[in-house]
Amino acid sequence: MQTMKEAAAGRVLIIAPHGSYRTQPYIQAAGELGVEVLIASEGRHSIVSAYARGLHIDLSDEQTALERIFEEARKAPFRGIIGTDDGTIRLACRAAQALALPHNPVEAVSFGRRKDLARACLQAADVRVPWHRRLDLDRPLEAQLAGLTFPLVVKPVALSGSRGVIRVDDRTQLLQTVERIQILLKTEAALDADEARYLLLEGFVSGREVALEGMLEAGRLSVLSVFDKPDPLDGPYFEETYYITPSRHSAATLTALQQIVQAACEAYGLREGPVHAECRINADGIWIIEVAARTIGGLCSRLLQFGTGHSLEQLVLAQAMGQRLPLAAHEGGAGVLMIPIRQAGVLRRVEGILEAQKVPFIESVEMQIREGHELVPLPEGASYLGFIFARAPTPAQAEAALRQAHACLNIVVAPLWKIGVA
Repeated sequence: MQTMKEAAAGRVLIIAPHGSYRTQPYIQAAGELGVEVLIASEGRHSIVSAYARGLHIDLSDEQTALERIFEEARKAPFRGIIGTDDGTIRLACRAAQALALPHNPVEAVSFGRRKDLARACLQAADVRVPWHRRLDLDRPLEAQLAGLTFPLVVKPVALSGSRGVIRVDDRTQLLQTVERIQILLKTEAALDADEARYLLLEGFVSGREVALEGMLEAGRLSVLSVFDKPDPLDGPYFEETYYITPSRHSAATLTALQQIVQAACEAYGLREGPVHAECRINADGIWIIEVAARTIGGLCSRLLQFGTGHSLEQLVLAQAMGQRLPLAAHEGGAGVLMIPIRQAGVLRRVEGILEAQKVPFIESVEMQIREGHELVPLPEGASYLGFIFARAPTPAQAEAALRQAHACLNIVVAPLWKIGVA
C-alpha cells in the first residue's frame, strides 16, 4: 500500500508547546500513516526524543521562530504545517502563509484564543451568542458592573479547558470571583498584557451542551462527530466529564448545529483544518460557546476512531498532505469519562481500577496523574485524573457503563501541607 509520504512528497511540521498532550497522538498518527513529521518546540533538553531531536524555537519570539522555520524549510520542504494548541496556531498560520501552504488567516485563528474578540465578531455576524461585556481590570470596576443581570459567567479571555470559568449569581459573588481570577492570571506567564488585563462577563445559557469536531476544506465544514455531554453544566464551575457519541439529538437539531458552526467559521474567516466547537442547546435555539481552529486533542480524540475509522490526528495529517482518508463509521455507541479532580491535595492511590475495568463495555481505564503528585481542581486546575473509555451497542449503554465504572473508583487524597502557609 502506498504510504501518505509516497503519495505526497514532503514532510509535515508540527508546532507544539513543550509537554503538550496533543503531541504524542500526532507522532503516533504519523507513524501509522507513514508520514514524516518534525516537531518544533522549546524542548531542546527534553527527555522526549521527538522534542529533543526536533526543531528548537522560542515560542515567545515569533519572528525569530519564523526565521528558524524558514531555514529548516530550505533544507527540505514542508508539505503542511500544523499548530497543535491555541498558543502555536498563529505561528503555524504565519509560517504556512509565507511558504504558500494551505492555511487560515492569522486574524481568524486568533478568535479561537481570545474569547472577548470572538464574542464581538460573532455578534456582529448575527451568530447566536450570550450577551457579554468585557471587563477591564486596569480600570475602576464600579462603573463597568452597572446594569448587569444575573446569573452570569466570568471567564479569562485566553485560558482553555474551563480554567477560571465561574458562574456567579449576585454582585458579591462577582466581586469575589474577579479577585480570584486575577490571582490565577498572575500565575500564567504565557499570557500577554491584554490577555491578563481583560475578563469576559456573559449571560449564563442553560441547556444541554454538545461538542462538534469537524474539518474545513476551502471553507466548507464537514462534521466528523458530535458528542453529547449528558451531565448538566450549570456551574459554579464547568468541568467536562462525559462525552458520548453519536449524539442522541434529532437530525434536525444536528443539521442546525452544523449550520451555526459553519456560520461561526465564516464569521471568523476560517478556511482550512480542524474545528472544535462547544454549543448549548435550549428552547431558544443553539448558542455558540466556543469555536477554535484546533482539535479537541489528547486522549479524547480517540473517540473519533469510532465515528470515522481514523484518529483525529490521522485526519488532520492527511489533509495537511493534501490527501483524504476514507471514513467508516462504526455502529453502536462510544464514550469517554474525563475523571474529574474533586479534591485538592496529594494523590495517594486510586482504588477499584480492576473492578472498573471489568464493567461490561469498558475498554480501558487510564490514569494520567501518578501517586504522590499534587491534585488541583477547577477552576484553577488544568488536568484530569485520567480517562475511562467505553464502547457499547448504544450510546445509552456506553454512558451507563462509564458511570458504573466511575462508581468503582475510590480516589484517596492526602492534605497538602505547604511550608509557611497557615
